Amino acid sequence: METIETIDYKGYTINIYRLDEALDTPRADDNLGSMVCFHGKYDLGDKHDYKHDDFNSWEALKEQIIKDHNPIVILPLFLYDHSDISIKTFIHGVHASWDGGWVGFIFVSKKKIKKEYKVKKISAKLKKTIENNLIAEVETYNDYLQGNIYGYTVEKDGERLDSCGGYYGDYDTSGLLTEAQGNIDYYIKEALKQHGTKLKAQIKHNVGLEHREPLLS
Repeated sequence: METIETIDYKGYTINIYRLDEALDTPRADDNLGSMVCFHGKYDLGDKHDYKHDDFNSWEALKEQIIKDHNPIVILPLFLYDHSDISIKTFIHGVHASWDGGWVGFIFVSKKKIKKEYKVKKISAKLKKTIENNLIAEVETYNDYLQGNIYGYTVEKDGERLDSCGGYYGDYDTSGLLTEAQGNIDYYIKEALKQHGTKLKAQIKHNVGLEHREPLLS
C-alpha cells in the first residue's frame, strides 16, 4: 500500500492510503437491498436464481421481481464500461435496451422493511429514507468496483498505534478521518489520565518536582 496523504493531528501522524487490492465485495455484508444483475462480462450484484434467458426485457424482469418480492422500492441499475466500470441508479429512469447499459435492479421487499423497521405501515417519509439507503448502497458498490477503498494508520514518534482499512469513497467524507482523529483524542485522554494517576501517587509520596515525569505534549 502507498500513502497518498499524511496529516498531523495533535502531535500524531495520520497516514491515509489506498488499498492495493480490493476487499471482499460490500454486497457480502448485511445490506438492506437486494441486487439482481445480468452482464455477459462481469459478475455483479448479489447471488440470485433469476436467469437471463427467461426474460426478453428489463421490464419483464422487473415485473417478475415485483411479483416475487412485493418491493416497497425498486430502482434500476446502469453500468458504464470504459477505462473502468461504474454502476449507478436513477430514480426517474433512463431508458436502456435489453443489451444496453441497464444491468439490473436493486430493491427491498415490503416484508423486510416491516421487519427491519418494526412498523406496520410504511410512511412516505420512511419510503424516502429507504430509497436513499438503496442509493447509498449503490454508491458504496460503485466505489468498490472503481477501487475507491481507503485505510489509515496512526503513528507517534515512528511507532504505529492504530490502523484500519475498508473505507469506501472520498476519504474526506467517509468517516475515515473522523475515526482516526477520534482514536487520537482517546489516546491523549488516556495518557493524561495515566499521568494524573502517577502524579497523584508522586505527590502522595513527596516525590520532588525534578523527579516527576513531564506532562505529555
